[in-house]
Amino acid sequence: MLTREFVEAMPKVELHVHLEGATQPATLLKLAKKNGISLPANDLEGVKNWFKFENFDQFVQVYIACIECFRSGEDIELLAEEFAREQARQNILYTEATYTAETIFRRCGVPGDEQIEALLAGFAKVPEVKVQLILDIVRDMDVPNGEWTSALCQKWNAKGVCAIGLSGFEGRNPVARHSAAIRDAKKAGLKVSTHAGETQGPDSIREVLADADPDRIGHGVRCVEDAHLVAELRTSQIHLEVNPSSNICLGGYPGLAEHPLPRMMDEGLNVSINSDDPPFFDTTLSDEYWRCAQEYEFSTDTVFSLAQNAARNAFLPDADKKALLQEMVSRFNTLTSGLD
Repeated sequence: MLTREFVEAMPKVELHVHLEGATQPATLLKLAKKNGISLPANDLEGVKNWFKFENFDQFVQVYIACIECFRSGEDIELLAEEFAREQARQNILYTEATYTAETIFRRCGVPGDEQIEALLAGFAKVPEVKVQLILDIVRDMDVPNGEWTSALCQKWNAKGVCAIGLSGFEGRNPVARHSAAIRDAKKAGLKVSTHAGETQGPDSIREVLADADPDRIGHGVRCVEDAHLVAELRTSQIHLEVNPSSNICLGGYPGLAEHPLPRMMDEGLNVSINSDDPPFFDTTLSDEYWRCAQEYEFSTDTVFSLAQNAARNAFLPDADKKALLQEMVSRFNTLTSGLD
């Protein structure tokens, strides 16, 4: 019988989680006080209430306010260490965390190399989990800012950075403005993961497919509105990083009952479950698995197959991916041997 405790203990992989968006409220308050930053809330309960969103615009406003709290490499190293400890607590063996280095450089003045060094130092303090970075371009960045991100990705390629990403408001600025920066990163050997089909419909997904050539798509849930696109995604098997609670909290769906995840699975699409910005949406990766398992009556094997699918679509060398999957199966078998 599947239990919440089993889901927590089950070996997992996460492919779509924003590092800054994973800042715990207590840490945010600590950094704000240290750096003299005024937030709309000054206690834990206030921060949790602040993390309630009616739409994507409001979410971005809060997100930017949180980013302003990171003023030094020391602050960023603390973020990385606490993030890795939380991933390890949930038995998440491997994570690819999206991080917007350019925004912190532009708003807070911390140089890009210093940020990456601090992040890697923080991750290294928690050897139980491996974390790699996806440095993302925000759609409304000017072209030179996107090029800055691409150059930083290329400098740290295979040294802690595994991919370039694309995030931000869908539909407000063309993906093509950053195509060259993304293409340069891909030519240098980096993978590409682009947000699309979250707040906008199938055309947003088609746009990134045409102008960014992604290896994975963040969200992608609105593909179900176009049967032809679903068929294309089923054929290509491009991976879709699904974030149920995020979609619900930002107004995409009323609840899990209306969320398209089970339909996407039934259609044979290549999907994983992820947490996106866990404290912002009052969730964790374990919570996401457990809530979906309850709502959709997933079996133990189905839940683990989703975790394995995340590992199969990780941006890892084949040998590392094989070793990760073997470790997951070994741990899973040990867990299930004690089940009735």
